[in-house]
Amino acid sequence: MNGTPYTLAKALVRDVLERSDYQIISELIEPKAKVLDLGCGEAELLEWLVENKQVEARGIEQNGGAVMKAIARGVSVYQGDLEESLADYPDRTFDYVILSQTLQQTARPLVVLKQMLRVGRRAIVGFPNFGHWRVRWSHLVSGRAPQTELFPYEWYASPNIHFLTVDDFESLLASQRWTVEKRIFLSGTRRVGRAPNLRAEVAVYLFHG
Repeated sequence: MNGTPYTLAKALVRDVLERSDYQIISELIEPKAKVLDLGCGEAELLEWLVENKQVEARGIEQNGGAVMKAIARGVSVYQGDLEESLADYPDRTFDYVILSQTLQQTARPLVVLKQMLRVGRRAIVGFPNFGHWRVRWSHLVSGRAPQTELFPYEWYASPNIHFLTVDDFESLLASQRWTVEKRIFLSGTRRVGRAPNLRAEVAVYLFHG
């Protein structure tokens, strides 16, 4: 990325705050916390948290190209599988473990969530809500795997291997007896209050074991 420090900083703020789940997550993190971001991509969120909240940041990412870009940002990120990498950390290493827009792509989501709560005091999970009315409508009208602006993939090219809704995640939280500190539901950049399983495009949860 080329440009002056000022233009680079503006671009970073835009990259983070224009993605609504990142904006919410940045509000949930306390200053100077120890943070692990799973599936961190190019580490835009972690870089923003380091600059603005002085967190101690770590990241895990499978894509080698993204890892190189993250390291170029000055963020400590290494390439690895989420499940295997989490197993290497001692209990309560981090204050927060983040998993944003990645839960539905993991092979064993419950294993990953349990590991997050082992190595972190709190977990922050954001995921696309497959119960949103546009997804339901697309499936009903087309009779095919739903495609919307939020889920643009053909069925054979989608990275999503699990299809969860807000209600599904609530049931999981209850069955595991995890304590939810905050629930935030989004439609675009707007927060959703009523009927989140139908109206929310993205859900963000802060919870602990």
